Amino acid sequence: MKIITAATGVIIMSTLGAQAGGLDRSGQDIDIIFETDNRLELSFGTTRPSIDGTENGSTGTAARINNVGDGFNLGSGALRYNITDQIAVAVVVDEPYGTDIAYGGNPAASALGGTSATVDSFAITAIGRYKFDDRFSVHGGIRYQEIEADVTLGGLGFGGLNGYRGSFASDGAVGYLVGAAYEIPDIALRVALTYNSEITHDLRTTETIGGVPVAPASVTEITAPESLNLSFQSGIAEGTLVFGSVRYARYADTRVSPAFFDSAVNPGSSGDSLTDIEDSVDLEIGIGRQFTDRFAGSISIGYSATDSDDLTSPLAPVNGSRNVSIGGSYKLTQDVTLSGGVRYTSFGDARPATSGAARADFDSNSAVSAGFKIAYSF
Repeated sequence: MKIITAATGVIIMSTLGAQAGGLDRSGQDIDIIFETDNRLELSFGTTRPSIDGTENGSTGTAARINNVGDGFNLGSGALRYNITDQIAVAVVVDEPYGTDIAYGGNPAASALGGTSATVDSFAITAIGRYKFDDRFSVHGGIRYQEIEADVTLGGLGFGGLNGYRGSFASDGAVGYLVGAAYEIPDIALRVALTYNSEITHDLRTTETIGGVPVAPASVTEITAPESLNLSFQSGIAEGTLVFGSVRYARYADTRVSPAFFDSAVNPGSSGDSLTDIEDSVDLEIGIGRQFTDRFAGSISIGYSATDSDDLTSPLAPVNGSRNVSIGGSYKLTQDVTLSGGVRYTSFGDARPATSGAARADFDSNSAVSAGFKIAYSF
C-alpha cells in the first residue's frame, strides 16, 4: 500500500515562535530519510499572522496594540541517496528556530511600544540510516546550526530598561541526532522516534540603552533545546492513510542572560533571562486519501499545549494554539511530484507581562500559512 501524504510533505511551519515548540519553525523534520527512492526536495512556505492586543492600563496607558507578528517566509531543501539496499544517507537544510515580533507605538507613552525580537537560524543536518530488515532500522547524524538574534525592550512596562537593546551576533555549533524506526510495508505502517541533542551557542553580544553602550562587548551562552520527535503512519484502508506526530522540546535550559541585563534586573543574582519559554508539546493527526493515480489529498489538525498561567513574555504574546491544515499532491510525471497546502492557526489568549505584572490582553488572534514543495525522484 502506498499513498502520497500531501499535507505532511508541505512546508507549512509553525506560525510564530511561542505558538509551536517555543521558537520552533521546522520541527527538525527528517522524514526524507524514510523514502525509498533517491530524492531531491525543495520547499517554500509563507506565514501571515494577525496578533493584536490592548494595553490594560497598568502603566497609565490603554492604547490598542496593532499586529505585532511580522509575516515571514521559509525555505528548505533535502537530498536523499541509497548507498546500498540497507544503507541510505540524506542532507537536510532548514531554519529550525525563529521569531519576528515588533510592537508599534511610542516607547515613552505606551506600555510596550518599541519592543521587538528577531531570531534567525540556519541548519544543515547529515543523516544516515541502516535497515536491519524490512521492519527494523536505526538512523543518526550530525547537525551544524547557526543562530543570531536582536532584542529591544520598549515601553513604560520595562521601567529603567526602556530602550534596552541586545544584539547577538551569529554563532555556529554542532549537535547530533539518533533514532530508530519500525515498519510493516504491506500496510504502510511506520513508527519512528528521533532524539535531537541540545546545541550550545556562544553569541558575541552588544548591549545599549537608547543607542548608548552600557557594557563592554561580551559573550552570551544560549542553549538550543534537546527534543524528541515521534512520527507514525498506517494504512487503514486501500488508498487511505492515517498519520500523526508528537514533538517534545525541552526549553527550560534556553535562557538568554546577557551581562548588563542580568545584573540590572536583579542585582546580586544571576540567570535572569530575556526569554521565558516553557517546555513544549506539539501534536498533529490527520488522514490522507489517494483519489487517483496522480492526485492525493489530506487534512490534519494540530495542537500546541497551553500553559496554566496565561502570563507570557511580550516577546511571545500567545499561549498555545490549535490549527487545521488541508493539502494536496499531484504527480506531474513519473519522477516529479508537486504538493501544496494551507493552514489556519488559532492562538490561545495571553497577557504579556513585565516584572510579573500583566501589561496587555491578547485574544482571538490567528495566522494563515501556505506552502508548496516539489520533489524529484531518480
